[in-house]
Amino acid sequence: MDNGLNGMKRREFLKWIGTGAAVATVPCLGGGCAADKATLKSSETAASAHGLYFDRFGIDAGLLKRVMDAGLSRGGDFCDVFLQHKIRHWVGMEDGAINRAYTTVDLGAGVRVLKGDATGFAYCEDLSESAMKAAAQTAAAVADGTPHVRPAPLKVQTIKSAYAVEIPWSEVGIDKKLPLIERLNTQVRGRDPRIIKVTIFLSDETSHILVANSEGLLVEDEQPMALVYAVAVAQSNGKTETGYQSLSSRDGLSFFSPQRLDRVAHDAADYTTKLFDAVAAPMGELPVVMAPGVSGILLHEAIGHGMEADFNRKGVSIFADRIGKRIAPEHVTIVDDGTNERLRGSINIDDEGCPSQRTVLVEKGILRSYMHDRISAKHYKLPSTGSGRRQSFRHPPVPRMRNTYMLNGPHKAEEIIASVKKGLYAEVFSNGQVTIGAGTFTFYLKHGRLIENGKLTEVVKDANLIGSGPKVLDKMDMVADDMQLYSGGGMCGKDGQRVPVGFGLPTTRAGAISIGGRQS
Repeated sequence: MDNGLNGMKRREFLKWIGTGAAVATVPCLGGGCAADKATLKSSETAASAHGLYFDRFGIDAGLLKRVMDAGLSRGGDFCDVFLQHKIRHWVGMEDGAINRAYTTVDLGAGVRVLKGDATGFAYCEDLSESAMKAAAQTAAAVADGTPHVRPAPLKVQTIKSAYAVEIPWSEVGIDKKLPLIERLNTQVRGRDPRIIKVTIFLSDETSHILVANSEGLLVEDEQPMALVYAVAVAQSNGKTETGYQSLSSRDGLSFFSPQRLDRVAHDAADYTTKLFDAVAAPMGELPVVMAPGVSGILLHEAIGHGMEADFNRKGVSIFADRIGKRIAPEHVTIVDDGTNERLRGSINIDDEGCPSQRTVLVEKGILRSYMHDRISAKHYKLPSTGSGRRQSFRHPPVPRMRNTYMLNGPHKAEEIIASVKKGLYAEVFSNGQVTIGAGTFTFYLKHGRLIENGKLTEVVKDANLIGSGPKVLDKMDMVADDMQLYSGGGMCGKDGQRVPVGFGLPTTRAGAISIGGRQS
């Protein structure tokens, strides 16, 4: 199956009904969106008259209203319906041969009901009225009373897209993708004779979503995604090393330009072969200079999660009582932005239907805002920041990051490196873990460099960075003017859900981070 289900009748595809449900209790609900009038416009006309994507599945305003009536039938305060149709194609090459190619199709609806300080949620893998109403009745069980809210007439909202593509992925055949994979494979192998194995995969995805709620909102979005990933394995003098690189964007086929593919190939090969000359990581608490771009993962994990509003609403985050207070030096400004054109973490609307926006979290060292969904926005009596995200229709939305990055500072990268007598330059992170409450983190550094007497010297591998996010933030004493946004295949996990994200950082010096490692 190559082109999805565009020409297929709903009943030909929907031959099953599968309903899963979960009800969870969380503090405080509700809270509306602050609509951006430049990107969100309203129409009184019925949904079916607008040629919406989900018309092909028989979805209209009347059906959505009946589903929400079922959701509110036991006294709920608010109900929303989230529909999703996602088509993903995946092609992989190993040892110069295509060894895997497949297409996945996901279709279903999630229904959420809010009552006081509790949430009811259920989903179905069928867009028939009976299946969606069954899910709505399950979600409605969070309340136990008589109905007192009726769904408002739906008003179709149109949005301005930050990632519209000229040619949809549904119209791109595998014949257009194979030359890209073959080029990438050739480039990686040709970079260094020590490379003995190359694995490539390329995937494309289009997710169509619709959000309707009992306050009258009805909005759709089409979300493309392109991803390429290259892994190189090299051998030298009895040693084996592995490296990788990825590149991703909310874009179409044109994103995979020869220049971008060559960059992926060269990075994957070079990150691998440089490890043969790596030395042991230094031990102890030392200054760490974080390279621009991918080092933003430390900002995302060690600091960003602590600024998601649900952790603060529950008193879990160390930032819970710090709004309006200084938490970083004056030259540190951090934003979470869903409006960056085509960046992996960008969204036109969040998964509650709120317009995306640029949210300033830290301004000149002062904590200004958390990232809010509907529930936390009501708790704090603020508008949503458009940060309610979910992995799929099978999950309820929670506050999540989009593209989280630090703005440029007053220094130069060379000046920052020259300021360090002995330290570590962190270039490529592999993974890490964070404890939200305490803000402590451990990150695995795949690739870095020693800094000795103000100069970058030998390659370092297998280092662990250990510290406290808030303390590291407070010690970010030099920030350069070379901010880069990372465009790889970053995913963020929270509450059992994974969503695509972006992050970025200028060259930044943290006064001291504990470094551990092992002999190379």
